[in-house]
Amino acid sequence: MGEYILEIENLTKEFPGVRALDRVSLKVKRGEIHSLCGENGAGKSTLMSVISGVYPKGDYQGKVFYKGKETFYRSVKDSEKEGLAIIHQELALSPYLSIYENIFLGHMETRLGIIRWDTYIRESKKYLDRVGLHESPETIVSKLGVGKQQLVEIARALSKKVELLILDEPTSSLNDDESEKLLDLMLEFKKEGITSVMISHKLNEVLKVADTVTVLRDGKSIAAYDVKGDKLTEDRIIKDMVGRNLTHRFPERVSTPGNTVMEVKHWTVYHPDYHTIKVVDNASFYLRKGEILAFCGPMGAGRTELMMSIYGGSYGSRSEGEVYINGKKARLDSTRAAINAGLGYVSEDRKNLGLILIQDIKTNISTASLGKLSAFGVVDSQREIREAEKYRQDLSIKTPSINQLTRNLSGGNQQKVVLSRTLLADPDIFIVDEPTRGIDVGAKSEIYGILNALVRQGKSVIMVSSELPEALGMADRIYVMNEGKIKGMLMHDEATQEKIMHLALVG
Repeated sequence: MGEYILEIENLTKEFPGVRALDRVSLKVKRGEIHSLCGENGAGKSTLMSVISGVYPKGDYQGKVFYKGKETFYRSVKDSEKEGLAIIHQELALSPYLSIYENIFLGHMETRLGIIRWDTYIRESKKYLDRVGLHESPETIVSKLGVGKQQLVEIARALSKKVELLILDEPTSSLNDDESEKLLDLMLEFKKEGITSVMISHKLNEVLKVADTVTVLRDGKSIAAYDVKGDKLTEDRIIKDMVGRNLTHRFPERVSTPGNTVMEVKHWTVYHPDYHTIKVVDNASFYLRKGEILAFCGPMGAGRTELMMSIYGGSYGSRSEGEVYINGKKARLDSTRAAINAGLGYVSEDRKNLGLILIQDIKTNISTASLGKLSAFGVVDSQREIREAEKYRQDLSIKTPSINQLTRNLSGGNQQKVVLSRTLLADPDIFIVDEPTRGIDVGAKSEIYGILNALVRQGKSVIMVSSELPEALGMADRIYVMNEGKIKGMLMHDEATQEKIMHLALVG
């Protein structure tokens, strides 16, 4: 067998109006962990989709060699038969089926047309043990957290006798403990001879597990590094990704918060299905004019539920407590009431809750501001175009046209579309939930700059973030949550990662 399990030669892939990949070449050694880094829109996911057969032979130019032979895949099923599996950032599980049904879905064998269910339940336990998931195989997948669902995806790949495992942003939705377990699992697979290709924006994780790093920029392969041999650093990767030195990941700003613009008192939220369970318990906090206020805590702490419930009751069966806007009690019983009260919300789940993927960029940007873009109930289409074009330029959304379907954009550019819609609505209070999840360092820096610009204009920002360095680098104050309760508050000058974790776990 050859040294390389995967070789790519001069691969080019085009979409209408854009060249996603431009003569990319790549080599992956057998049994290594190979990381692919690059800004959003650099072509990473497109490259992996070509390799795995999402885009069949004939849809691209160039050659792909797997296990020494050129591939002619017509679909993902063809690549899976040869031991190549891809796990996308958006998990592809059926939420209403059990764990074992998801593991073997699509490759169950029958005898006289009958599926041997007991056999598959027993078989699934073997793969669940291998990935360290100690759940009953008959558990419905929707009852699992994101981290455990990720392990089910990997177990499914193992059931197909995988030799090359491609993981697209595998830890973007996981907390620190879950991420650590997944990285350790990849190292275990390496010992077993399984090759992994990992797409990730978390450079600390890349340097922890990867043997080789390839950097893409604007659809081109820029450089490939031996992590240990080349003594690779995060700064070196970033420079190759963005084409320049990124000296300040968190833009500097002078903070001068003013009077209190929002106050939440004794806020309690009940679970949407189990109406006696408190998801948020007696939370109180305040927000000042011209400040960035961060909410930190482990996954499941209740941060998102708190923000969604405040924003027009978007979460929970019911809420109790009081909200004051500029000193006046506010009744935020609908999203329209929240918008009218000066609130804007950017969801952590941009694909399901933040965007209409089958519509174009222009429509997504304008949809929350049709009232201000209309006269006598008729939308001024020319003004709608001007506003969308303005935000395309101001936020550097990489797209050939505002008429491009939003689903065709990279994650970072989709996030900019969500921000554009909120900016056009012009709220006084911005609630941004995981604003930089799954996007690269260059796009992160741009979004941080947008948030700082809002504060300079006298707006106020509430930022929910699972990335502690992000909260420490951006926030004036940090509230720490866990188990639905606010455990404490830290000022910018006193906050450290250790203090945040101590508050979350001890209080």
